[in-house]
Amino acid sequence: MADEKKPGLFEKGGKLYWLHSTIDAFDTFLRVPGTVTAKGAHVRDGIDLKRVMIMVVIALVPAALFGMYNVGLQTSTLYGLDWGFWRMFFYGLLRMLPLFVVSYVVGLAIEFASSQIRGEEVNEGYLVTGFLIPLIVPVDVPLWMLALAVAFSVIFVKEVFGGTGMNIWNPALVARAFLFFSYPSSMSGSSVWVSKTWAGIPDVDAISAATPLAIAHEGAFDAATGAVGQYSFMDMFWGFIPGSTGETSVVAILIGALILVWTGVASWKIMCSSIVGGLLVGWLGQLAGATVLPCYYQLVMGGFLFGSVFMATDPVTAAQTETGKWIYGFLVGALAVIVRLWNPGYMEGMMLAILFMNTMAPLIDHCVVSVHTSRRAKKALNA
Repeated sequence: MADEKKPGLFEKGGKLYWLHSTIDAFDTFLRVPGTVTAKGAHVRDGIDLKRVMIMVVIALVPAALFGMYNVGLQTSTLYGLDWGFWRMFFYGLLRMLPLFVVSYVVGLAIEFASSQIRGEEVNEGYLVTGFLIPLIVPVDVPLWMLALAVAFSVIFVKEVFGGTGMNIWNPALVARAFLFFSYPSSMSGSSVWVSKTWAGIPDVDAISAATPLAIAHEGAFDAATGAVGQYSFMDMFWGFIPGSTGETSVVAILIGALILVWTGVASWKIMCSSIVGGLLVGWLGQLAGATVLPCYYQLVMGGFLFGSVFMATDPVTAAQTETGKWIYGFLVGALAVIVRLWNPGYMEGMMLAILFMNTMAPLIDHCVVSVHTSRRAKKALNA
């Protein structure tokens, strides 16, 4: 009788099968696995979750690259340093690199450990989350704080719900919310948006860099020139302003939006309806005297556009029905500007708006489906 084939080292029955999830994750990182559907009534497509996640990361690259340059630009400008383009860019790159390392090392370590414990495959969802988190926090956030926020988000927002695809809220935004409410002095004010504690930078505590949103909140708007403090509209449009690394440049964000829409990865309905909701409330706020800013300024300040393109469109936490996407996106934009205009204690409303609408998304879909079902039932009765 021929000897039975022994299982591989990492296959079921092998000595190191307990490492199967980790080995499989590395094995399939850059290639399509061989375990694909070969027969039956199934849709066969060349794209999978890993390719979708990588496409989102690619769409984020323009905002990340510009943000790195802007970190150097803001530092050079505020300290009066005579830096050229490449000096600014590489300074920003070196300041951002530790944030990315901490985000991925902590987050992926928890993801891998959770998958090993459950005996499941490692999901690729954190590829995007790990890239997003450093782009939506101040560049000088202490690394230990970032590590705590990442751990909290991955454990309590993803893993306890079952991993990628099961979470209720956007994990990257929850990490930012954790930092904002736990360590507000490191996440708000005018002193957190410029890099200070780094080699070659003078240690001057008085240096600060208020964002245009904070300046506008104090009423510093010149109607004749359209400037918010020292920043013109075009400064805000191109992104030459203080702020979270990935959120300042409208141009870079729009490039990412085009990539996401062209590849079908993100919903253009959510993006467009969010912008419409923000513009409408901004216009109504201007009529009501709550702000002197033209409504379109809301799009180029703070994290509004970045949130509309990359966060509100998260397919796991957003509305799933087509009609629901319009409602969901509109309410995200509207609530964000409502918080900006009528909440004196918190000038940026996008984070809270998206997290709140993440919670309400299942209800929106339920109502849309219920209305659709009722209409079909009535048509059937009248037929």
